[in-house]
Amino acid sequence: MKKSQLILIFAGLCTVAGLYALPKVVVDNEAGTTSVEDTSAQESSPTEVAGMHESELTSANRSQADELKATLASAKAPSEIRAAAGSLAAIYQNEGMFDSAAYTLEEAVAMNSTDLELIEEVGKAYYEAYTFALDKTKVENMAEKTRTYLNEVLEKDPNRLDLKTKVAMTYVSSANPMQGITMMREILEADPQNEDGLFNMGVLSMQSGQYKRAAERFEELVKYHPDNLQGQFYLAVSYYESKEKNKAKAQFEEVKKITQDPMILESVQTYLDKL
Repeated sequence: MKKSQLILIFAGLCTVAGLYALPKVVVDNEAGTTSVEDTSAQESSPTEVAGMHESELTSANRSQADELKATLASAKAPSEIRAAAGSLAAIYQNEGMFDSAAYTLEEAVAMNSTDLELIEEVGKAYYEAYTFALDKTKVENMAEKTRTYLNEVLEKDPNRLDLKTKVAMTYVSSANPMQGITMMREILEADPQNEDGLFNMGVLSMQSGQYKRAAERFEELVKYHPDNLQGQFYLAVSYYESKEKNKAKAQFEEVKKITQDPMILESVQTYLDKL
């Protein structure tokens, strides 16, 4: 399982990723009305934003990273550019420096602007950086970068619902959150079983305190995608928050059956002890 998935699960409902630093938007009510609560996140200074990619690597990967930087700077062939940038970005991702990974891939695109697959990789990398950003300015910057690159791919292939869900989520944290909610609803209209769409709508319902509606979304998710561990976990949490104690207990027990990860099991046990 990806590190990002585990962090989201371990965190439960804590504010540790961009998905939880969102405005409180009513996403699934019957009347379709919307309420927005302004979230006051601390803004970074221009100097901090400009230097956000200057973090030092903290492992033996430093020498390899320096070599890859030199290779990338002198590379001419598209294949060489892609390989060097991809390897360097992987080092940053493994160390949790997601913004630096995205910046590295963006440099490669600047050297090879016709590579649509590479453009998609940059968009996805910026989206990953966006989901881990807490600073308001950084969240906005990462969201804008995500939209810039993924929309370029969507212009060529508008049927890529996997990319459209990512773009939609970046709008939810913007000044116009309903644009993102509307996009997500459109995705589910086109594909009612869409895994990312169901998951994100469930998360957004949780974030706005609509736990019963969140449970409905996650029930649909695990019905069609039973291997989605995050969905299984958040379904249990939604039951718990909805005071559905019996359902919550049964669902947490189900989560225990499908993973052996000690950190997840510890989180599950914490909830079970409260029931």
